[in-house]
Amino acid sequence: MSSRILVTGGAGFIGSHYVRTLLGPDGPGDVRVTVLDLLTYAGNPANLDEVRDHPGFAFVEGDICDAGLVAGLMAEHDEVVHFAAESHVDRSIEGGAAFVRTNVLGTHTLVEAAHRAGGRRFVHVSTDEVYGSIDSGSWPETHPLSPNSPYSAAKASSDLLALAYHRTHGLDVRVTRCSNNYGHHHYPEKLIPLFVTNLLDGRKVPLYGDGGNVRDWLHIDDHVQGIELVRTRGRAGEVYNIGGGTELSNKELTGLLLDACGADWEGSVEYVADRKGHDRRYAVDCAKIRRELGYAPRKDFREGLAETVRWYRDNRAWWEPLAR
Repeated sequence: MSSRILVTGGAGFIGSHYVRTLLGPDGPGDVRVTVLDLLTYAGNPANLDEVRDHPGFAFVEGDICDAGLVAGLMAEHDEVVHFAAESHVDRSIEGGAAFVRTNVLGTHTLVEAAHRAGGRRFVHVSTDEVYGSIDSGSWPETHPLSPNSPYSAAKASSDLLALAYHRTHGLDVRVTRCSNNYGHHHYPEKLIPLFVTNLLDGRKVPLYGDGGNVRDWLHIDDHVQGIELVRTRGRAGEVYNIGGGTELSNKELTGLLLDACGADWEGSVEYVADRKGHDRRYAVDCAKIRRELGYAPRKDFREGLAETVRWYRDNRAWWEPLAR
């Protein structure tokens, strides 16, 4: 009997790639997927065009905070993979209410429904930003949470809520915390797609502060691989870090993007005031998921970046209506 999986936020960047992968030729072949997505600004129905006619695919437009809707869907599914979230740090600094509503109240609605339905496997997709900032070394999953933005604070809250339902009710909750994702179909407000689309249009790119903030970059193929390992082989009540293994400062990344787009530094980069509370460095320790589940990133960063730039160059019809 095939698994019936409810994927929240499945029209977004990472969620849609997870759905396309599950239902694609290299997927497990024994799953039925229902996407629940409110189709806010970052949710794009076109992201699911590849699988829309798949017999194992269904789409529901709706809000994860709608308890009645969620309860009905939960009764029809065995597992949940929860991507739905407000995720842009800059927007959370402008106003955090939507982040608290979606990330905290929405997650609570889902785990409560999963519990009331008699228990469901619940994979909660989170972020390394919940750990805060680290000067050297890397965070294991046991590191205390110390979020610094309204976005990351809301995600940390959702992590704790989900894990509390495991400890209190025995719900099979598995949490993943990923590093910065990149790849195709990424909404052009995040660093890589924003810089690529600006450069392809001959516009300048805004580099925060001194450009010295460091991130670990994870291709969506590798992120989806890690999530699927956690869904199928992970342990209930556990947290798994998923990283890409490529640390770059924003300045270094900008240089690579300039080269890939055939642009020069002097005419294409504009230094702007740093983001409020900007975390200096993120780095996750992935020893646990490597040891327990055999995870290892497969995508070479330079190859993945070149593929990403090529996709945006070839798919203007997708991103031009979205670019600000």
